[in-house]
Parts: sequence; C-alpha cells; structure tokens
Amino acid sequence: MPFRLVSPAHWPTWLLMAIAFFVVRLPIHYQFWLGRLIGNLFQRIGGRRARIAAQNIDLCFPDLSVQEKQRLLKQVFASTGIAVMETAYTWLRPIDALLPRVQFQGLEVLETAVNEGKGVLLVGAHFAVLDLGGAFLAAHFDFDCISRTSRNSVIDYISLRRRNSLYGRVIERSDMRATVRQLRQSRTIWYAADQDNGRRHSVFAPFFGIPAATINVTSRLAKISGSPVIFMSHFRNELDCSWSVRLRRITDYPTGDEIADATLMNQVIEREILTDPSQYLWVHRRFKTMPDGTRKY
Repeated sequence: MPFRLVSPAHWPTWLLMAIAFFVVRLPIHYQFWLGRLIGNLFQRIGGRRARIAAQNIDLCFPDLSVQEKQRLLKQVFASTGIAVMETAYTWLRPIDALLPRVQFQGLEVLETAVNEGKGVLLVGAHFAVLDLGGAFLAAHFDFDCISRTSRNSVIDYISLRRRNSLYGRVIERSDMRATVRQLRQSRTIWYAADQDNGRRHSVFAPFFGIPAATINVTSRLAKISGSPVIFMSHFRNELDCSWSVRLRRITDYPTGDEIADATLMNQVIEREILTDPSQYLWVHRRFKTMPDGTRKY
C-alpha cells in the first residue's frame, strides 16, 4: 500500500472501509435492509445529489404526477443505498456465494461475438448494480474494462485493486490507444456509454426526449475495429435477493452516422432503464452539457 494512503486525511475513509468489511459478511437480506436505510438517509440529508436526481426525474418523466415523482425519487435513493452495499461487497469479499442467485440471459450471444475474433465492445450504463454486475459476468468471461480515476485516493486504490483481480486489464478512460490495441488483440472491453463527457467527445442525441451529450466513441471504435457491439444490463430483485444480467447484440450498428448511432444507443439504454427506473443512477448529471450552452443543474 502506498505510504500516502495512511495519512490522517485518509483515516475516515479507511474507518468506513473497515466497517464495510464486516457489514458485507452479514446475510444478504440484512445488507439490503441496511442499504435502504442508507439511501433514505442520503435523501433526507438532501444536498446536491438529491437535487440532481429530482431534476433528472422531472426532465425524463414529465407525465408522472408530483406524488409519483416523489415516490420514484424515494425508490431511487433506496436502490442507490443498496448499490453502496453491493459495491462494497464486490470490493471487499469474493462474490462466489452470490453466483447461485444470478440469472444470466444471453451468455451465448456474447460467446458468439467473442468467437468472431474481432474483439467485442461490451457496452453498459450506470445501473445501480454496476460493479457487482460486472463481477458476475467476469465469473464466466475474461474481459477488460474501462474505468476512471476517483477523487478519493483510498477508494481508487481499493476499487482498482479489486478490478485488477476481476478483469484482464483495467484501462483508464482517456487511454483510447490502449482500447484500440486491446480490440485488435480480440479482447472484450466493457464500459458505460451514458455519461455526459462534454462537447469534445460527444454528439447530441435524444435521451428521454431531451438532447443529451452522448459519447461517440462506441460508434468510432465499432467502425475502426469492426467489433460487434453487445449491450449489458443488470438488475436486482429485492424480494428474493437475486440478480439478473442481460446481454443483447445491437444489430445494424454502426450506421455511418454518429448522431444516428448515438440515438440508437440511447434508445437501447432507455428501454433497459424502463425495466425498473428506480435502479438507474439518476444522481449523476446526465444533462450537464446542453446544445445551447445552458445548464440543467
């Protein structure tokens, strides 16, 4: 461990990690219960993320009543709290005990794509079950992932150490040369395609009817490499403490038009979100860059 990570400034984070180490060894239904409490607390405290989630719901679900939006917002924070527990589990404990609780759909789709020998673009989105969903698939397939550095160096150290043990290679988000190189070596690369990375790396395409900055890297990589594109989504079932991981191939992609490609990708993501809107991370700023230069947050 780097010496810089044991300074007093990092002690609170290490204390939380120590508590989490024991909490994730509780029965899973207790972890879900505790996660809901954490989510409810986050919502009550409010702050910037609560406002962002409320604004996102207002923008994307304008037809819901005020009461329905409030109910969805509460469900979103409960789900986000459970996601905190799931992420801690992924980082701090082997996932073997959870694998019997996972149902996979479309493993053969990914296997077929891998066997084509052109590399695979395994595209995901920021569903609540993110790190755990990736870990579930990594128990069946060898693939790389794209990640970005965290602002918290302790969290970054723990998460990167775990991801390095789960995946073949962890690629920094800005290192597109490494991404292309891995695809040319027939590697499968997993990353999320639903964040607003600004104008420089995006085109504007509708997301729930709103022009949203959408990364164009998927379209460009697919065109350069000829790699098939597989979309992965993952959800939890709170009733029986189980999960599902779904894989589907995006056909007729790329089209040769980056805006059309971005629109198609956003439609795929929307359709999966509507499976359970509460299990999407609405707390992130999906609409921070707008075509006219205005800001939603």
